Amino acid sequence: MKILVFGAGGIGGYFGGRLAAAGADVTFLVRPERAAQLADKGLVIKSPHGDLQHAVNTVLAEDLKPLYDLVMFACKAYDLDSAITAITPAIGPHTAILPSLNGLRHVDVLQEAFGAARVLGGLAQIAVTLTPEGEIRHLSDFHLLVFGERSGGTSPRCEAFAQVCAGANFTSRLSDNINLELWEKFVFLATLAGMTCLMRASVGAILRADDGETLMRDMLEECRRIATAAGHPPRADVMARYADLLTERGSGFTASMLRDIARGGPTEGDHIVGDMLRRGKALGVATPLLRTALCSLQTYERGRSGA
Repeated sequence: MKILVFGAGGIGGYFGGRLAAAGADVTFLVRPERAAQLADKGLVIKSPHGDLQHAVNTVLAEDLKPLYDLVMFACKAYDLDSAITAITPAIGPHTAILPSLNGLRHVDVLQEAFGAARVLGGLAQIAVTLTPEGEIRHLSDFHLLVFGERSGGTSPRCEAFAQVCAGANFTSRLSDNINLELWEKFVFLATLAGMTCLMRASVGAILRADDGETLMRDMLEECRRIATAAGHPPRADVMARYADLLTERGSGFTASMLRDIARGGPTEGDHIVGDMLRRGKALGVATPLLRTALCSLQTYERGRSGA
C-alpha cells in the first residue's frame, strides 16, 4: 500500500513517521523548507513511547502524481480548501482519502470534492505539537488512530491499512461504525472547546466556579441531544467517560482551540462549535450555551482580523 501523508506536522508527522519506521511505503507532501529540514535531520519524534529519528521520503506539490492508494491528512479546518487543492494531483482511480480532522463538516466538503466513495472516516486521539525546530513532541500517553468505511462494515482497503498499522508503534483500530465514533468525539470536542474557550480557562478552573460543573454538563447534554436527533445517539459508557473527563477537579485540560486563542491565531471555532450549533438548529434542538460559545469565538475572530 502506497501512502501519501499531507504535511509532516504534529498528527501527520507522528502517525506517518511511525508507519514509515515500521517499513510502510510512506511519502510526505511538504513545502520546500520542510523538505530540506527532513532531508537534513530526518523526521524526529520525541515521545513517552520512544523517540524516533528516521529518514523519510518527501515530495513537493509540483511533483505529485496519482500513484497512491491512500492519502492521510490532518490539517486544521481553516486550511481544508488549500489542502484539497494540494492533494488533488495525487488522487488516482482507486485512491482513498483518510482525514482525521476535528468535527464533521470536513467530511461533507471532501465528499463534494472527491466523491463519497473515496472518503473514509478517521479520528486521532493524541496530544502532539510541532516545535520551531521541526521536532514532533508527543505530549501524552495516548496515540490512537481509528478509521473505517463511512458506509459501515469493513472493506479490503481498510483491512489492508489495518495490517500496515498493526506493525507501527501506535494504537490503531478498524471501526465498523466510524460514523458513530466521529459523532461521539464531536460531542466531546464541541463541549470542551465551547466551554474552555468561552471561559478562557481549563476544566479545573471552570469547575471552581459556582455554576461551572452545571454549565459543563449542560453543554455536554446540548451536544448529546444534537447527536441523538441526527440519528447517532452516543453510547452511555462513552458519555459517562466524557462526563468524568469534563468534571475532573483540578484538571488542567483545555481544548487546543484555547491555545490557538492564547497565541492570537485563527481557530476552528466555526468548524466545530458553529457546525454543531447549525446542526442543532436544523434539527430543532435548543442550543443556548453553544450560541453563547460561538458568539464569544466570533467576537475573538473578528477582533483578531480587524473586521
